[in-house]
Amino acid sequence: MSKEPVLSVNNLNIYIPNPRLETTIQVVHQANFSLSPGKVFGLVGGSGSGKTLTCHSILNLLQDGIDATGSIQLKGKEILNLSNKKARKIRGSEIAVITQNPMSSFNPVITIGEHMIETVRTHKKVTRKEAKEMAMYYLEKMDFSSPLHVLKQFPYQLSGGMLQRVLIAIALLLRPDVIIADEPTTALDKVTQNQILEQLEKIKRERNTSILLVSHDLDVISKLADEVAVMYEGRIVERGQLLKVFHQPSHVYTKALINASMRLKRGIK
Repeated sequence: MSKEPVLSVNNLNIYIPNPRLETTIQVVHQANFSLSPGKVFGLVGGSGSGKTLTCHSILNLLQDGIDATGSIQLKGKEILNLSNKKARKIRGSEIAVITQNPMSSFNPVITIGEHMIETVRTHKKVTRKEAKEMAMYYLEKMDFSSPLHVLKQFPYQLSGGMLQRVLIAIALLLRPDVIIADEPTTALDKVTQNQILEQLEKIKRERNTSILLVSHDLDVISKLADEVAVMYEGRIVERGQLLKVFHQPSHVYTKALINASMRLKRGIK
């Protein structure tokens, strides 16, 4: 098995425009991390720390006017600042994303089946029947007892947890090398959160898929990640093996996050 990183982020800087001052503001500073095959890398930090912008740069989804410099390599190929046409070929097929709000990730007037069939046929030359069979297969993998029934449903007819499992099924459709799970459990109750994390663990184990797990919740990160990076004010202030970072934190912000998490678990206000 190859030990080379599947995804490498090197010296990533992100700048957003400030029209009032007619200048730019640097919001991500020299970010460095990599994903190994079949491993989960946790990116943790508070709101505004730069986590989502980092993910958007990997997916080439930064808004117009936002600039990124540095290097992002997927299996040794540079993918930072690709053209829209080239980026669309990679998204879904090589890098898939699971978003934090499943309710807003679907067109409400299109069935689940149409969402999934369109995803497959955008990247693969297959018939509708073949795409439908693929969709049913992955819905079954996500523990849906009646995949055909789910395909006929509209998004509003499914719960948040069910929609999140549909999103994971869509992410798996094209067998990507990397899955970016951006706050995948935020809008869900604890029971459903654990179910989603179990599904991601299963994907990692069975498919050797690399997962970038992004969260502000240390409990979520601790249940799944092999390695972790802590982001604060646009900088990765600590990075390493999960157990070492969580049990022997060296940065004051990491220590504060861990202490806050422990206080919440104990019910201390």
